Amino acid sequence: MKNFPLRLAAAFLALALAARADLVWTPENGWRAEGGVLAPLVAPEGGGSKALDLMNEARAAEEKGSLATAASIYERVAKKYPRSELAGEALFRAGSLRLDRRQYITAFERFQDVVALHPDTPHYDRIIGRQYDISTSLIDGAHNRWWGLIPSPFPARGEGINYAETILKNAPHSDYAPLALMNIARAQQQDGKDEEAKDALDRLISNYPKSLLAPDAYLRLAQAYAADVQGPSYDQGATKQAMTYYDDFTIQFPSDPNLPAAVKGRDDMKTVLAQGKVEIGDFYFRKRDNFTAARVLYNEAITIHPDSDVAKIARARLADVDAAEAKAKAGGGPRKKILGLF
Repeated sequence: MKNFPLRLAAAFLALALAARADLVWTPENGWRAEGGVLAPLVAPEGGGSKALDLMNEARAAEEKGSLATAASIYERVAKKYPRSELAGEALFRAGSLRLDRRQYITAFERFQDVVALHPDTPHYDRIIGRQYDISTSLIDGAHNRWWGLIPSPFPARGEGINYAETILKNAPHSDYAPLALMNIARAQQQDGKDEEAKDALDRLISNYPKSLLAPDAYLRLAQAYAADVQGPSYDQGATKQAMTYYDDFTIQFPSDPNLPAAVKGRDDMKTVLAQGKVEIGDFYFRKRDNFTAARVLYNEAITIHPDSDVAKIARARLADVDAAEAKAKAGGGPRKKILGLF
């Protein structure tokens, strides 16, 4: 009995597969439903003649090159007979024809109608692929065509980004999902929306760590944070984030051809972070005569980037601290400050 739920699920699946008829078009016979217990419901003798007549009319227009007319008729089939086995095929054909006419927005909507209303369509994978093509085209600057004739004067990058997010919901486990996230990141960066771009890259490496795009995502994320670094005198949050992603890249992808770029980026961030430690150490040493704090910060700079020029400066500063501290002790106290500055 413990396997009963599995047997029941298998039975329902088998019934669903047996019920679905395959829609086939031939020049001689037009559209016909072949196989499946539902085939009679969409065949002329089963009462589906009106829908089939419209489908054949649409295909005839399609074969003559009247794509707009054909698409409109296919859409009429889906609207008048939404529960028919023909509706999903009609929407798929309409979306494909709208795409041929570069009516990107309408085409995407028709494909999405199939996904939402007819998820068992045999065209599911093809639909996701075409939705991805539409999203990419709009992100890359393609202009939607009004009535399939007049290019819109306005770019539709925003729609392209939204469509990429829709693809993630439609097929989160498909090969298109990480590609969609990379497109989102690229588009957001081009629009100057750096935080949104970082979010997309972070989702890519978190949700698809085995993707072929993961190395590129790590590197782009590191570079995005590195671009936020303002220098050693400022907050080093972005510097540390960039270092983290550069380190992750070098550890996880040691044979990647971009490894030298990642190593250089990591070293650049270490240099900035070490310089920041030296600057703060200089403040405690020269402005406050706090030899202990200065010594800690100079040592941190050395630890961060031991083989760098910054480390050499930090070691020289440590020698200065030792000398100043010894002098202060010999003189009976800290150095006197002039005008409150030194």
